[in-house]
Amino acid sequence: MVARIAGVNLPERKRVCIALRYLYGIGPTLAKKICLDAGIPEVRRVFELTEDELLRIREILDRGFQVEGDLRRIVAMNIKRLMDLGCYRGLRHRKRLPVRGQRTHTNARTRRGRAIAIAGKKKATK
Repeated sequence: MVARIAGVNLPERKRVCIALRYLYGIGPTLAKKICLDAGIPEVRRVFELTEDELLRIREILDRGFQVEGDLRRIVAMNIKRLMDLGCYRGLRHRKRLPVRGQRTHTNARTRRGRAIAIAGKKKATK
């Protein structure tokens, strides 16, 4: 039986508090809190869960947390709002540059993509 929560298949062999992190919007602290609220011990594995325990986890998530599709949509709308306003952060998003004040002279390769070689540029000599 595959444990499916919020449209995501949880890995069967992992502990429940680790497997819950596969859901977008759930980190280590929140996963432990959900396990505690559902009354599931931390050593329990996903394949050992009963239908009742899975149902309790789903109810906790539906009741109090934004996860997966809803959270992704909210984040995307927030970024779009910043871009439409034309504020500094929105402009940085639009240009695909770091938004939170990081330097771009060196680094920022994750955000900017691979470095492009400049034709005719000589290497510095001693």
